Amino acid sequence: MFRKLFPVLLLALVVLSPSGLSAQTSKKSTTAITGIVLGADNKPVAAAAVSCQSSAGFRPRVVHTDAKGRFFINGLKADCYDLRASANGAYSDWEKNLLLRAGQIKDVTLYLLNGNTAISGKLPAKKK
Repeated sequence: MFRKLFPVLLLALVVLSPSGLSAQTSKKSTTAITGIVLGADNKPVAAAAVSCQSSAGFRPRVVHTDAKGRFFINGLKADCYDLRASANGAYSDWEKNLLLRAGQIKDVTLYLLNGNTAISGKLPAKKK
């Protein structure tokens, strides 16, 4: 009978324990960057690739936006990060040196540009 109850008791201890598995997992994921990628007419861009790397160039990562243009990059360490989005041949400017402290979640909006013509509704200055 003890052999049948042991797994149930062990599971109950892990779930009810304040330092259980879920508490340890959440500590790693609290430092994050979240945001949205916008394109023409400030509409969200689904399936855009968002590149994220530390400003020193270490640990590059790529995530994709969801159907509403939102992205979430978690499990980051306190550092400065550079971000850029791309989709359908359009790119955003680099969001450089985004300072992220431990336990912080930053929200960023990235606007896609197409060459010299902004497709986010903001036009760059004309060159002379």
